[in-house]
Amino acid sequence: MSRPVTPWVVFGPSEAAEFREQTAALEAAGGRAYHLDARDLSDMVSTCDAFAAVIGFPGYFGRNWDALVDCLDDLHPHDTGGVGIVVVVRGADVLLGAEHLRVFITMLCLAADRANTEVDPDGDPRERPVVVEHFLFLLDHVEAEAFAPGIVHPDVVVEVGGGFLTVALDLAVWRP
Repeated sequence: MSRPVTPWVVFGPSEAAEFREQTAALEAAGGRAYHLDARDLSDMVSTCDAFAAVIGFPGYFGRNWDALVDCLDDLHPHDTGGVGIVVVVRGADVLLGAEHLRVFITMLCLAADRANTEVDPDGDPRERPVVVEHFLFLLDHVEAEAFAPGIVHPDVVVEVGGGFLTVALDLAVWRP
């Protein structure tokens, strides 16, 4: 979580020591951990509102998927501790089967891919350093693999193993 490497989104058991250790390492390096309750992410608007409130998006935030990607891609040093962020979603079990899940996870992957790379979407060098950005979905009762059918899409690579589900953009699609 403290380096700009995939996967960008990880689902796994809330008691996983890896989550605690990696989040602590990011914070020890000066990064920020933002915590959300999955019950506040029931649709696009509530998801956008929750992210805006917790991270502190600017007043002009448009409360839609594109605006979410843009604001996550354009975080300032005070939002990231100059290092990066991890957004921890607690109680993510409630998102299983959510109508907006596939788009939501794809947008998080897109935002993280942009933030974690040294070039902008046009391929030009960024005028700011890379911002480490990851998203953890903590599960209390549901197995991570149960989320795969609701996320699989040609835009992302979904992998399951060791009790975790990981998601990243399919770069062959996004950067052919």
